[in-house]
Amino acid sequence: MKKFLSLLLTTAMLCTLLAGCGSKNGNSDGGYTPVNEVQGVSDDTILVGNTAATTGAYATVGTPFNAGMEAAFKAYNDAGGFQGKNIVLKHYDDGFDGAQGMTYTKQLVETDKVFAITGHFGTNTVGATLDYLKEKGVPMIYAATGIDDLYQEAATGNDAVIYPVQPIFSAEGRVLLARAVAPTTDGMGLGGTKIGVIATTDDAGAGLLAGVERENEDLKVELAVQEVEASATDFSAAVNVLKNAGCDVVIACMNQNPLATLMNTMRDVNYNVNVVTSYVNASATTLGAFVDSGAITDSRMVYCTAWLDATNEVGMADYATFYTAMNAWELANGETGNTYALNSYAMAGYIAGSIFVQSLQAVDKAGLELNYVNYAKIMEETEFSIPMGGTISFAGGDRLGVTALALNCVSLTKNESGVYALVPVSPIMPLADVVAAIH
Repeated sequence: MKKFLSLLLTTAMLCTLLAGCGSKNGNSDGGYTPVNEVQGVSDDTILVGNTAATTGAYATVGTPFNAGMEAAFKAYNDAGGFQGKNIVLKHYDDGFDGAQGMTYTKQLVETDKVFAITGHFGTNTVGATLDYLKEKGVPMIYAATGIDDLYQEAATGNDAVIYPVQPIFSAEGRVLLARAVAPTTDGMGLGGTKIGVIATTDDAGAGLLAGVERENEDLKVELAVQEVEASATDFSAAVNVLKNAGCDVVIACMNQNPLATLMNTMRDVNYNVNVVTSYVNASATTLGAFVDSGAITDSRMVYCTAWLDATNEVGMADYATFYTAMNAWELANGETGNTYALNSYAMAGYIAGSIFVQSLQAVDKAGLELNYVNYAKIMEETEFSIPMGGTISFAGGDRLGVTALALNCVSLTKNESGVYALVPVSPIMPLADVVAAIH
């Protein structure tokens, strides 16, 4: 069971929604000026909203995602809610269309008057609505995408009302470089001294590369960078540049299809160094196929990040809590009670709901009135626990998404069930701790 959960939780959760390139924002006056002091809060409810694709091609993502979020809210409401107020989710189906998502987001904010957008869903809608939400000063908690438009360092004013949790390309790129050069002790890093980077020119590659280069402003590692087209079927020219330069670790800034091209090319040119890449590539099936083809060997391993882990004691306890909440919500809504128990999208939605619940708990504990200024204060001051994951803080205006990631690889032999499995190499660690080990 643990092995299955590890495989599930470290696969490309919501990777189908990942796209975009970078921007960093800042409000020079430092002042937060929401249009309203507060909205969406009544004597008995706190109204939040999102627009998610619950019909069409992305319904298999949006439906369980919203179910997981609703499960987290139900558990909180059943326990008494916020000073007797229940969280209520208002949802519109945008069909994964950015224009429709923008229309519905405006309706949520201006007509329905939600307190916050929670579980903001999908690249198209998130990218289209960020500037609008900042203008209105309405908080956005958790985006189901990793686009770089979410990435902000030291955001101030209305820019700071965006609170991403899921890994963002640029932030993960920073982690990839740190893991590439960190010492090998306890599997913390790969111990590289000259790092080769191969990045696709699409949104994923560009975002991850931007993060690598951002982190190198501090680490000052010798880098050799090659950019390739994601659709290319042979990366020989780029790979040979890194091989001839003597790079002893390669960072693969790319998604699964180009990763296959990279690994096959490294095999064909006999380039035997370790590779580290994004969590979106952490599929035992994909990596196991590389073992079968000889692209992964004991001298040419692929290490992937992971932001969730249910294999340890804390992670298993968190999963049990998720299961109980999900089961209760399903039974109350005509489901079997086990429909979403192992659904990674439902887990993502549950995490989104949990972060919002924790924020209300922090406001309550501080004895503050629930309004936008107090909420922004609490979001800056609170360290949030990610169920089945690490922690995340929004202190100092940093809006990086989670940077506390684990590292894993694939087994070189099949298990008793006849399949390859992901193998934990290093536990979830904050980026700051990995960097500290380098210095």
